[in-house]
This record gives sequence, structure tokens and C-alpha cells, in this order.
Amino acid sequence: MPATASRLAIFQESVIREMTRLANQHGSINLAQGFPDFEPPAALIEALERSARGSFHQYSITWGSARFRQALAAKIGRFSGLDVDPDRHLVTTCGSTEAMMVAMMTACNPGDKVVIFSPFYENYAADAILSGATPIHVSLRLPDFAIDRDELRNAFAQKPKAIVLCNPSNPCGKVFTREELLFILDLAREHDAFIITDEVYEHIVYAPHVHIPFATLPGAWQRTLTCGSLSKTYSITGWRLGYVLAPAEIIASARKVHDFLTVGAAAPLQEAAVIALEFPQSYYDELTAEYTRKRDLFLGYLRETGLPFTTPQGAYYTLVDISSLGFANDRTAAEETTKRIGVTGVPGSSFFREPVHRYIRFHFAKKDETLRRGGERLAAKLSGCTA
Repeated sequence: MPATASRLAIFQESVIREMTRLANQHGSINLAQGFPDFEPPAALIEALERSARGSFHQYSITWGSARFRQALAAKIGRFSGLDVDPDRHLVTTCGSTEAMMVAMMTACNPGDKVVIFSPFYENYAADAILSGATPIHVSLRLPDFAIDRDELRNAFAQKPKAIVLCNPSNPCGKVFTREELLFILDLAREHDAFIITDEVYEHIVYAPHVHIPFATLPGAWQRTLTCGSLSKTYSITGWRLGYVLAPAEIIASARKVHDFLTVGAAAPLQEAAVIALEFPQSYYDELTAEYTRKRDLFLGYLRETGLPFTTPQGAYYTLVDISSLGFANDRTAAEETTKRIGVTGVPGSSFFREPVHRYIRFHFAKKDETLRRGGERLAAKLSGCTA
């Protein structure tokens, strides 16, 4: 039997999805993989029903149906102030996962280097490797995940082709300040690098923090590939609708990558999603209020455990420090909390390049009932769940 590609030995399968399988196996509450257990907005479900009865069952335009791109461009413009041309600045993808892969393959040649902050969403390094690029990891410094500016300067001195920025950040919930973003932009301009941004949590940000779309910074537009998604904002992670936003010259190349990766996103889902993109401001205000309340509810239970944890500025994840419980590592701790407590998180080491083995990541995009059940289990048993 011939050997499979050697690059596949450099990274592993998704630990997040692996923990979901473990949760299902043990009937555990899944606070590992970040998807809600509540329904999307009723208007969106009704639109899906209408779409299913319509004439949207064949391929749409490869880079996204016209109606979807028009609604998406209008929505992005409403929140960012950018003048987005739906026919020149967007390509619709099968979720932000494909969007990141498209952006990476559009920006990078084999042999290029890509800067990735650590902790990071696990796909980023794999995307770089699959593109033939080499990741350069730069640590965000605990406890507040601050940028180490000297380390970042040194990384850019290696002449990377791009930097990946997740804002708000998965897994640590950091929301980058305008000053931090401008510092990154200055380095990218100095070294002529692309900025690939993952902004899927743009509408899940907790006061007083504010999300700033990177492409809106002065001089950023021409070198920024913004990856977005409808999954988190509208609670439709299974619909797999994402996009890349960039200048026309970049999108012309990105569309070629997308075409040969997946051909196109699901036509009936694009049609149905138009109604969500046209939701009024009140929807986003309510979304922020709801996730703020869920964050406070879940973190309240974590306080009862007596264990340290991070308070996210955005997104819906927290890292819980389990180092005092005596487990050999975070992997063992995550497996044992699944089996013995019935609550599943993700071993934090899957997000760190550094040898950090003291965190479990939990998410709180769940019904209040689910958060209460999971929180009560953790509060009652986690402090006593020792090796």
C-alpha cells in the first residue's frame, strides 16, 4: 500500500469533534463543540420551509446566489461602513471553515510562513500546513492574553506572507483593542503581509468591549481577507454558510480556489438566510443581551467550584484552570469530567502551541436549562474530582 501524504502526520484530527463523540458515547452534556441546543429564530425556520418548496434545488452561482450576496453586502455595510460590492468583493463558502481554507490558499504559496497567535482555533495551523505554508506561533501572554509586541516583531522579521487573527478570539474570548489592531496592521504593511481575519463572533461581544472589523482600519482594506459566517450570529451552525470579503483582485483569485474546493454552498439555505441578513438592529441587541446573561449564568456556577477561569470579552468560551485537581494533564481531566461528572469540555492544550496543560475549554451557547444542569454538576463535583 502506498503511503499517504506526509503533511498529514504534522497535525491530528479535531480534538473538539473528538470530544463531541466522547460526550455522545457517555450521554454527557456537550459544552465542548460550540453549537447551540436551541432553535434559530422562527422567521429563519419559516424562510427555510418556503425555500424548500421553491425552485432552489440546483446549483446557485458558484460564488454565491445574487440575492444572498446582495443581502450580505448590505448587512456588512450597515455594521462596518464599508462600501461592499456584492459582485466583486464577496465569495460565499461552505461555512467559515472553508472560508479560512480559501483565504489561506489564496494568500499563500507553498513554502511561505504564516503568523498564528497562540492560543488559536485548531483549524488555523492545519489550514497553513495543507496550503504548504509553515506556521509561526506567537504567544498571547496570560493572564489577559496580551500581545507580546517584541515576539510579534520577531515573527514578522521572518517575512511571513500572512497573519491569522481571530477577533473575538476562540478559545480565549479576547477582543483586540484598536491600538492592538493598528500595531498588527503597521507590521503587516511594513513587511507587505496579508491579514486573514476570522470574525465569526463579531456580534457576540460583551460591554464595554467593542469589535472593530479589521478591514475598516485606515489602509487595511487592500491587504485584508475577512472570513465570516452566519453560524454563530443566527444559531445555524449546521447550515454551513460563510464568506470571504476582500478587494476585487483578491476575490477573483479566491473564487477560483472556492470553485474547485466545493463548487458552491447550498442554494436553498442561501435563499432562506436572506431574511436573517435583513434582521433589524433589535435582533443584534437582543443577541448581545442574551449571551451576556448566559455568560453570567454559567460563570456563576464556575465561581462555586473555586477554580480559576477566564472571563471572555467576546465569543462564548471560557478556559477553566484544572491544574489544582491533580490530573496528569488536561486531556485526562476532560475525559474524566465527561465520564464521572457528565459534562464535556475540550482539553485546552489543543489550542496552545506552548506546553500548556491546565485548562479545559467550556462553552455556554446552550439553553438556560442545559447550563443549569451542567453548571450544577460542575459546582457540586468538579472541586472534588481529583485524580
